Amino acid sequence: MRRLWRGTAIATMDGGSPWGWIPDGALLADGDRITWVGPASASPPDQAADVVIELGGGVLLPGLVDAHTHLVYGGDRAAEFERRLQGVSYEQIAREGGGIRSTVAATRAASDDTLLAGAIRRARALMTEGVTTLEIKSGYGLSEHDEARCLRVARAVGTATGLTVRTTALPAHALPPEYEGRADDYIDAVCQWLPRWHAEGLVDAVDAFCERIAFCPAQVERVFSAARSLGLPVKLHAEQLSDSGGAALAARHAALSADHLEWLSDEGIVAMAAAGTVAVLLPGAFHFLRETRLPPIARLRAAGVPIAVATDHNPGSSPTLSPLLMIHLACTLLRLTPEEAVAGITREGARALGLADRGTLRPGQRADLAHFDIDHPRALAYAFGQHPACRTWVAGQETA
Repeated sequence: MRRLWRGTAIATMDGGSPWGWIPDGALLADGDRITWVGPASASPPDQAADVVIELGGGVLLPGLVDAHTHLVYGGDRAAEFERRLQGVSYEQIAREGGGIRSTVAATRAASDDTLLAGAIRRARALMTEGVTTLEIKSGYGLSEHDEARCLRVARAVGTATGLTVRTTALPAHALPPEYEGRADDYIDAVCQWLPRWHAEGLVDAVDAFCERIAFCPAQVERVFSAARSLGLPVKLHAEQLSDSGGAALAARHAALSADHLEWLSDEGIVAMAAAGTVAVLLPGAFHFLRETRLPPIARLRAAGVPIAVATDHNPGSSPTLSPLLMIHLACTLLRLTPEEAVAGITREGARALGLADRGTLRPGQRADLAHFDIDHPRALAYAFGQHPACRTWVAGQETA
């Protein structure tokens, strides 16, 4: 089936010119692949398409790619948010048994159906703002059985919604209570679980939390070595609360991305640049935790490190379901330009997931599209909270 989209401006985000901007553009796809994109005056005739989609203005962009989410979990942590507003730190709450551990308890107690219904609802909310591909991490089961349950639910989210869902195993997220005081034993267990999950086809990548309230670099190194022995790519929650050297560790393992990065060092930047590791910025968590130390944006730019932007949807530090708000916050809080922020959740978001077939609009790319009722894509950064009308297509098919 050949489809022609026209009657719209197009921002290809292909990096060849600002925004890849085509003021009056058209795009042709054959099946799930883009075959042509350019000015409407030079577009193929209507007879070249089986279906013509008249968009009536607005802007056509690549489908948004949310490269860091934790959509599968039980419960919420609104009470902890209230405590933080009263001056209790995120780290203190975690050390008291709250934080991730409280979500682990709620997740273990929830049925598969309950977890799936919640995750589908959250995924559909992301879709209303243009998301066509997302990553879902585990990390709230912290046992072989419950982590596998969460990964299966994540797979089911893709089936139920039509989205591309990349699953990332994050068992090294926090130390579960049954392993209190035995972190190395827990890492041993994680390294034994990974081959079984991989054999079941549940895992696309492996992540860990390298931080003083989570796991040290030596422990993360063991998890990454186990993942790489299975041919699985790795990612890392790195340098969020302190400089643990996590970004350099991730780069040594050719990590797809290192995420958060408020405390990223110059050594980490150099290592990431050499490895091609994407810096994934998470402005929702930065805002929600009222952080004040900015990621080193200028130094990342100067080093040529690709910069992605993601929601980090999770119940404890970024309960947002608005990728458009993340574009705005990436500009206002983290000092990205509007074009960098939009590229961060299209082209660079796809790069952070190791997906070379989306994130830009050019021939050969998958026809993942998002059409917004705006005059220019800079409006996605400017008009926060306005929720412009949006239509999306995944592999050429319009989503419900």
